[in-house]
Amino acid sequence: MTPAHPAAAPGPGAAPAAGRTAPGPGGTSPEASGPATASPETPGPATASPQAPGPATANGTPAAPRAAGRPRGPRPARPWLGALPLLVFAGLCFGLPAGALLYGAVTRTDPVAGTTEFTGEHLSRSLQGPYLTSLTGSVQLSALTAALATVLGVLIAQAVVTSRRGALRGAVLTASGVLANFGGIPLAFAFVATLGISGVVTEIGHLDALGWNLYSFTGLTVIYLYFLVPLMVLVVVPALDGLRPQWREAALNTGATAWQFWRHVGLPVLAPSLLGGFVLLFGSAFAAHATAAALVGGSVPLVTLKIADALSGNVLVGQENVALALSLDMIVIAGLVMAVYLPLQRRSSRWLR
Repeated sequence: MTPAHPAAAPGPGAAPAAGRTAPGPGGTSPEASGPATASPETPGPATASPQAPGPATANGTPAAPRAAGRPRGPRPARPWLGALPLLVFAGLCFGLPAGALLYGAVTRTDPVAGTTEFTGEHLSRSLQGPYLTSLTGSVQLSALTAALATVLGVLIAQAVVTSRRGALRGAVLTASGVLANFGGIPLAFAFVATLGISGVVTEIGHLDALGWNLYSFTGLTVIYLYFLVPLMVLVVVPALDGLRPQWREAALNTGATAWQFWRHVGLPVLAPSLLGGFVLLFGSAFAAHATAAALVGGSVPLVTLKIADALSGNVLVGQENVALALSLDMIVIAGLVMAVYLPLQRRSSRWLR
């Protein structure tokens, strides 16, 4: 094994090493002395580029380049198609009856000639005399029972929400769901057997000596509260669950009392939900008919009872159109109440998200 010899220096006739060029005459390299060649960096002759301006417009300004077309994908599904069955159902079950009701309230048919003409007589008669009294009585009864049921329902719902027992919450909500749908003639019979003239509770407590009368405005108010209070409990429990505990803790940490928290934080946030529950209770009481018809008959003036009498001809014959006008009055009253509720609901929806 022989030791590696160092690289020998090139002789006079040896070629220069790779990567090195011999200097030319005058001390310059061949690249410098040779003819100039075009390099990639050296600008060559001008060529047309894709960004070159296109033909000028009429006013001399260059026309904007045409945007490249995007490939068209599948069209997105129309979201209203999913609601089409609901819209058809609402149109058939609510739109057509409402249209027929409106048409009958503003028209009059001559029984002899068979001609129909538009008139405002039925609407004007629905706002006079006993019809106006019945409409006022229904509004008073509905407003009173809805207000009382709102207060009682909120108190019960708050007790249920703050309770740590899940069994109590489940039992109250289940009972409320059952009682809220218990009405009509069975409810009237149950109260007659309990608080009627010969009812069990009436005889045991001697309520007749205290002036108690189930077949009156007061008795009807008690009966309506039986199914309105559970309904309010079902409505307001989700809203109370939406109150964040951090809000109460922040109020207490800043020195606020419980009353100040409910006055400045709790009630303002819950106001739209409470008003919505009030509207729902008002509508339920306003449209109730079977319970009042079975219990009080005509002793308490209510618009639903007047509509039934006008349609059946118990008092006067040929008052069907007046009954339709009374129904239109009820729709207008319900619409006015809803007009107050909707703006407040949009205002507070951001707090309960």
